[in-house]
Amino acid sequence: MKKIALCLQLLITASLLALSAIAQAEVALSDAWVRATNPGQPVGAAYVTLKSKAPVTLVYVETERAGSVEMHSMSMDKGIMKMRSMEELPVPAGQTVKLAPGGLHLMLFELASPLKVGEQVKFRLCFKDKQGKITDQFVTMPVKTAQ
Repeated sequence: MKKIALCLQLLITASLLALSAIAQAEVALSDAWVRATNPGQPVGAAYVTLKSKAPVTLVYVETERAGSVEMHSMSMDKGIMKMRSMEELPVPAGQTVKLAPGGLHLMLFELASPLKVGEQVKFRLCFKDKQGKITDQFVTMPVKTAQ
């Protein structure tokens, strides 16, 4: 009888762990691409659309192709383009956050070589949930000319 009770406890614990893993839905990533760069150009840009069922915050991005990656916003103020680095990028539950030319984007610094059309660039995106838990997601983005 004790073995059956122990087995039931283990089964319930395993079920609860599985349900908690399911509850931590991944962020849907779509329309991901990297802008091709010219030889000698030390910076580049990447774009992606983010959507999550639960509120999360993009807190860090990296790729082996760049020395560093920053999240940036871009806006026009009296005919002057202003670009600002962002420490984090909120992704509200159920809402789409689009990183695209002329707006939010990922800025790639210290490129060791040009980003050429047809190449694939792998990124690691780190998201923080409401409880402060960090999860990593990987996405491979094609290099394209401006769309």
